[in-house]
Amino acid sequence: MTPVNASLVASPGAGTAPSAAAAGRRPVAAWLLACCALVFAMVVVGGVTRLTHSGLSIVEWQPFIGTIPPLDDADWAAQFEKYKLTPEFKLRNHDMDVEGFKSIFWWEYFHRLLGRLIGVAYFVPFAWFWARGRLDGPLAAKLGGIFVLGGLQGAMGWYMVKSGLVDDPQVSQFRLTAHLGLALLIHAAMFWVAHQVLRPAPSGAPAGLRRAGLAFAALVFAMALTGGLVAGIRAGFAYNTWPLMNGQWVPAEILLIEPWWRNFGYNMATVQFVHRTLALVVLAFAWLLAWRVLADRACPPEARTAAWVLAAATLGQVVLGVLTLLMVVPVGLGAAHQGGAVVVLTAALWLARALR
Repeated sequence: MTPVNASLVASPGAGTAPSAAAAGRRPVAAWLLACCALVFAMVVVGGVTRLTHSGLSIVEWQPFIGTIPPLDDADWAAQFEKYKLTPEFKLRNHDMDVEGFKSIFWWEYFHRLLGRLIGVAYFVPFAWFWARGRLDGPLAAKLGGIFVLGGLQGAMGWYMVKSGLVDDPQVSQFRLTAHLGLALLIHAAMFWVAHQVLRPAPSGAPAGLRRAGLAFAALVFAMALTGGLVAGIRAGFAYNTWPLMNGQWVPAEILLIEPWWRNFGYNMATVQFVHRTLALVVLAFAWLLAWRVLADRACPPEARTAAWVLAAATLGQVVLGVLTLLMVVPVGLGAAHQGGAVVVLTAALWLARALR
């Protein structure tokens, strides 16, 4: 095997200049950050696909030959005939023609094509860096694990779609949330490793702030998952008022379903209430954390910058969420709000890494 590039593993004390080591690491970090940008685009396109009800338009999972779209009228007719067999066509879109089908097909097609592009954009540079000896053993293991997560994400996407091809033309909210959660996990892992590669030295920040940064990132991830449940049962189309939920702080029907725990996955009132409440908790936590970081002289400049970005991103996301709710989830705002979750998570991870 090609020897590992010493600039990636040797310490300055071992005879390698810090600037040379940093230069050797930058291409790996830049590649990972570029993949993060692609995942962000994937999440936004996925939001549009969901909001335009396009996700069930392609009824087969063909990872390789599915790259080629319909090329002529015969191909479109064949695809449309397959779609006509689905519950969505029979129960909701029975009056749709081929032109209408094309409008939903393309969003799902681009969503899947972007997923394939991310796979190629990740695997090819990973293989090249590995073959060139640019990755040490622990780093290669982390990157290999992320690639496995990418494969699981593709399988989860099809597992989600299959749930909407049976009796009820709507994907499982739990599978949709898992699909979103895996995308966020992949994005988070790539960003975390990229920052580790660029900033391997400890920051010197207090241990309490380091723990708070990690806890906040975990809380943002949990809030994003509740957003997946909101999207999955279309709870954003109900209780379109703020700050009250149709005139009540806590809607009376919040525990309507028996047993009580099913409300947290099936009751629109409960799911939206949890998401709203967590959003306010996240906003308060973000601003408190930012204030503590800015007030502590031991925190490095990068952490201070990340704290400002986090405070602004969190406030912007809450405002965007309220507007999306009040306007009854227009496609543009809904997709932007979904993308905003990735921005807030990225800012939270940046601050957590900068504090470490």
